[in-house]
Amino acid sequence: MGVDFQNVLEGLMVSIRPINLLWVLLGGLLGTVVGMLPGLGPATAVAVLIPITFGMDPTSALILMAAIYYGAMYGGSRSSILLNTPGDGSAIAATFDGYPMTQKGQAGQALTISAISSLIGGLCAIAGFILLAKPLASFALRFGPAEYFMLMLFTLSAIVSLSKGNMVKGFISMSIGLILSTVGIDLQTGVYRFTFDIPQLSEGIDFLVVIIGIYAVGEVLFNFINIDSIIPSNNKIGKKWITKDQWKKIKWPVIRSGPLGFIVGVLPGAGGSIASMLGYTTERQLAKRPQTFGKGDPAGLAAPESANNAGSVGAFIPLLTMGVPGSGTTAVILGAVIMLGLRPGPLLFENNPDMVWTMVNSMFIGNIFLVIINILLIGVLVRILNTPPKILYPLILVLAFIGTYTLSYSMIDFYILVIFGLVGLIMKLMDFPIAPLILAVIVGSDMEQNFRKGLVAHDNPFNMLSASSVSIVLTIMTILSVLYPFFIDWIQKRKQKKV
Repeated sequence: MGVDFQNVLEGLMVSIRPINLLWVLLGGLLGTVVGMLPGLGPATAVAVLIPITFGMDPTSALILMAAIYYGAMYGGSRSSILLNTPGDGSAIAATFDGYPMTQKGQAGQALTISAISSLIGGLCAIAGFILLAKPLASFALRFGPAEYFMLMLFTLSAIVSLSKGNMVKGFISMSIGLILSTVGIDLQTGVYRFTFDIPQLSEGIDFLVVIIGIYAVGEVLFNFINIDSIIPSNNKIGKKWITKDQWKKIKWPVIRSGPLGFIVGVLPGAGGSIASMLGYTTERQLAKRPQTFGKGDPAGLAAPESANNAGSVGAFIPLLTMGVPGSGTTAVILGAVIMLGLRPGPLLFENNPDMVWTMVNSMFIGNIFLVIINILLIGVLVRILNTPPKILYPLILVLAFIGTYTLSYSMIDFYILVIFGLVGLIMKLMDFPIAPLILAVIVGSDMEQNFRKGLVAHDNPFNMLSASSVSIVLTIMTILSVLYPFFIDWIQKRKQKKV
């Protein structure tokens, strides 16, 4: 149940091999570049760059995808600070005080604070991962079909309940994903379902095509529509290095927000957006002068950046220990990992401990690489924001189509890609959350099979809810996750009445 330090040290030795250091550096750099582009977040970065991993060793592929993920979390704040335009949802809180610092001529210092805070938050989270991952994996061995079904149901309910305050749209998005997961041959009866006499659909719709279509193609189409509203970047960044006074202001907010972001990241469905907002609001409540927040306070930038990066590391715990994504981006990574022939879950720590701990150590090294890159190359990285969108977005589309074709070399995938690109565009225009659909597509098939196995073992669904203490706890958590938004609304209404 404890930490296996021998495996951790062996993972460190493997992670410092030149080829793995190269993947860490390449993934972090690519993630930073894509993450800093307005409208393109870490999920899009991973989806677009998945084809790079084809044919790679699974350990190297996992190292690369993880580096792309936390690299994009670093990069997402660049456009928030410089343009007041978040690279993705988790970088929204960086606009509150990051952009006012830019307006004061402190853009370079704001970027440095962001990088240092992300580093400290990431290192706190990696320490938490080393301490908690193995016990959680051992605990997950107790899960049977009923427990796995309830875990997946809780994950879906949690991610729906956090759908930007619109649960109805979240449920619709999730339902579409579950319907898509039923396309193909039923594994238990051999019956063809929703294939419309198209032979290529007999094995189902490849979830990677759905991911690339919705995230890459859909996001690009959405940005093309708004291409004229993109604000040109200002290359005047001022001083890079922070002052002693600024360090005093950010020191404790960074240290507090790291563990907080990690805990939020471990919770399925929470993700970086919740972690960063919680980090910001917590520090504002604890601040001696909360009125300075929103006006360029370094602590107001440091707290969400620390929580944000810590949350991205924490999201790997449910992914690797239980096979359940902790965020929209880890849902994309889960799809890619399955394509590589790996099966995330408790046995991963028993069968492939070297791979897991190599990836964890690579995250430690990658965070150090990224803070150096993000500080020393501030001027170079900022110029990427000036790439003409009319050149940039077609390049992303080309990558998406090449990546899709290499999945199975089937023309039908092109049509599916275009369809889901349009679906992604419509969802963005109508403000439908995408994460519930992606998560449902990926876990839907396993969820159905575990449900049916559970029915055989326990006779009816109600017995599944109380099959074990784990099932009972997950059932309660599922109900609470659904009721949570209504409870928050009720509290807010009561506060408004008192005012």
